[in-house]
Amino acid sequence: MTLARQAAVLGSPIEHSLSPVLHLAAYRSLGLVGWTYRAVEVSTHSGLADFVGACDGSWAGLSLTMPLKRWVQPLLTAQSELATATGVVNTVVLDGVGGRVGHNTDVHGIVEALRERGVRDLSSAVVLGGGATACSAVAALAHLGCRRPQVVVRSPERAADLVAAGRALGLDVVLAGWAQAGPLLAAAQVVVSTVPAPAHDEVRRLLEGTSVPGLMLDVTYHPWPSVLATSWQGAGGTALGGFTMLVHQAAEQVRLMTGREPDDAAMRAAGETELAGR
Repeated sequence: MTLARQAAVLGSPIEHSLSPVLHLAAYRSLGLVGWTYRAVEVSTHSGLADFVGACDGSWAGLSLTMPLKRWVQPLLTAQSELATATGVVNTVVLDGVGGRVGHNTDVHGIVEALRERGVRDLSSAVVLGGGATACSAVAALAHLGCRRPQVVVRSPERAADLVAAGRALGLDVVLAGWAQAGPLLAAAQVVVSTVPAPAHDEVRRLLEGTSVPGLMLDVTYHPWPSVLATSWQGAGGTALGGFTMLVHQAAEQVRLMTGREPDDAAMRAAGETELAGR
């Protein structure tokens, strides 16, 4: 396949995105000569609509960061069932003739990252945070067997999208306040933290004097280990960074955009080299 095509990751800020490194490594592994992938700064509804509307037949697809994962949905011609249920579209596949199909590959990334650590039959799990990534997290946990995830949020009123996603997925999502998090973290087999790095100190304080036996996936990946990961491991648990999730979700994007199977190991190696230099 040598036909020149292009793809990009959109968002703001976006210059430090690892996606171009991962996707370009995949293209090299597949021998896709002429395929390009770049980061594009997009920060407004109108900017997103203009960019998507200008994509011609040379475009294979787009990767999206928040809040574009929600903004893009009215611009699509179709969505996968998973994207519709979670309300999150991080991938748009462009067919060259006007078709714009939305997908959620974040779920795949979380599932495969946890499977790498031996998670197969999951009964109890906790999600920290109530945003778009948390919606993907509850879907991933359901795929691994947890039908009643507990989600810790600062404000239940701001978790409406997450509750709606749980309902669409047939899950019984249980919301808990920040003050209740300690005992939940101590009892969970798996914890998925979707809170940003500035909030890690707040979670660290929750862990003081607590023993945690489970596995925590922290979706942040640089710098690593994060404050949260260090605290979790200090409390007796095992921490996994978001880099593995990122590689798997990017590999799924490549499959959707190219129709071919990328070399995950080549993508991982390229990402590790890039992060080591930052």
